[in-house]
Amino acid sequence: MSGAPLPLLGTFHELGIAVDDVRRSAEFYERLGFTQATTADTITHPYGVLTDGRLVIGLHQRAGPTPVLTFVRAGIAGFIPAFKDAGIELTVRRTGDEVFNEVGFVDPFGHAVAVLEARTYSPVARAETEVSLCGDFAEVSLPASDFDAARAFWEPLGFVAAALEQSPYPHLSLTSDRLDITFHRPRLRLDSMLVFREPRMPERITRLREAGFELNAALPGSEESAAFLESPDGTTLLLLTGDE
Repeated sequence: MSGAPLPLLGTFHELGIAVDDVRRSAEFYERLGFTQATTADTITHPYGVLTDGRLVIGLHQRAGPTPVLTFVRAGIAGFIPAFKDAGIELTVRRTGDEVFNEVGFVDPFGHAVAVLEARTYSPVARAETEVSLCGDFAEVSLPASDFDAARAFWEPLGFVAAALEQSPYPHLSLTSDRLDITFHRPRLRLDSMLVFREPRMPERITRLREAGFELNAALPGSEESAAFLESPDGTTLLLLTGDE
């Protein structure tokens, strides 16, 4: 076990998505081969969690920002000064002995981040190799107009930036122990994307269409090798051919 200190955000917990109907969205991800997790009673609004072994999606039947990159760090209230030292202005600060402690903020492009004091679901016994119909989950991709600003903001939070890549579209990748994120230009997509990538993706795209899923070409001339799949809650899944 590594003795390295945790990054300021702690460990990745879930990608929180606001939905109108938890059951409808959950059924969509289950059709793709995701597994439901048992949720705790910490969250009072309707809430469901699904995972493919790598990605964890929290479905929240509520209003508010979406998606929310959500992390867990025990004793989060004690780390509030560290956020201030890092130049982060908290937009959510819910701490105290009588409440479930949580802090939140947004990055320079308005992407929401939350840090909770404890988990809100139980672990699922599912191997990372047990992939969904979408194949290997690679990263969460977020729109950003300034890649340098994205790098400067996220690296102090525990992410490591790679060199800027141009293929299959311009993007900046940042890695961490449990979650990789990338930033794409808004002209590609104005919203966030869940990116799945593997060499045999064309076969998966064909099987998904045969199963009744509606997919659209993601890139010019890429009808069979890259496709968009949209969930009932409006989340975009990007299916790409290539190595993870």
